[in-house]
Amino acid sequence: MTHATWAHSRAQAYHAIWRARVWTETPARLSLLRQIVASSTTVSLVLGSGGARGLAHIGAIQWLTENGYDIRSIAGSSMGALVGGIYAAGKLSVYAEWVLALERMQVLRLLDPAFGRAGLFKGERIMAVLRELIGDFDIQHLPLAYTAVATDLVSGEEVWLREGKLFDAIRASIAAPLIFTPFDYCDRKLLDGALVNPVPIAPTLDDTTDLTVAVDLSGPAEARPLAPASAPIPDGNAYRQRIRAFVESLRPSKPATAPTRGIVDIAFASMEAMQNTIARLRLAAYSPDVTVEIPRNACGFHEFWRAEELITLGRERTAQAFAATGR
Repeated sequence: MTHATWAHSRAQAYHAIWRARVWTETPARLSLLRQIVASSTTVSLVLGSGGARGLAHIGAIQWLTENGYDIRSIAGSSMGALVGGIYAAGKLSVYAEWVLALERMQVLRLLDPAFGRAGLFKGERIMAVLRELIGDFDIQHLPLAYTAVATDLVSGEEVWLREGKLFDAIRASIAAPLIFTPFDYCDRKLLDGALVNPVPIAPTLDDTTDLTVAVDLSGPAEARPLAPASAPIPDGNAYRQRIRAFVESLRPSKPATAPTRGIVDIAFASMEAMQNTIARLRLAAYSPDVTVEIPRNACGFHEFWRAEELITLGRERTAQAFAATGR
């Protein structure tokens, strides 16, 4: 079957779904999706935002490539932009090896306080480490299409970054309010893309790939999707102890004690609620061929030392999502 013929068949399949008004997971829609997935090879990959949960993107990409899918296009917000950009540069295995070796104190050492500025951390230290580890690339020269999504602080507009230095685009896309300072990019102050589009499917709509796969890090909460991390942070100097106190303040409150929430807890909970709602609306509006759902309570926003568990989770949930479509 030629690509043109397949594209026509796919359009007919979606038109049939629309005419039948079966946008819920009915047998008719599942049957049509199985036909689409069964004949697909090339992929537009959409990687959502979600802090450390974004490490599950590594597992999703590993599963796709190991099972013969050819990723031709990537769009990502926040951690999705970071993992997707590193994959587009051909360095995902290098990054995976590095992040798998990270321990809790090493994560804390990557934070560089932004005293008196519009965010707790500058983000320069982690970007410098990643540039040294991965190298920097021009987006327009990457071997596949890549879009990092950010938010214009002044206008509130969604910004698609498709040219320029890769790690500049990534830094803009991960600029979570309160956590990282806004990023100055081409005379604009940019913030985290998740503020307007946590699962950025729209940048892939003009792609000519066979399949659109979205990895949503705001999936329904589950009872213990991962075992909680319990290793204590070792004592250090006063600076490290202050960082530790900040990170520990981000932990979800235990139901039994129900302590008063601090400003950081409230800020994170508010942003999560907003982004979860936007993600659901975006997914409903664009309806990708396959949606991989990572539970929103899989780990804390900052728990980057849990890479092994999260990568495994990403692989497992991607396999489950494809199996549900008959693959």
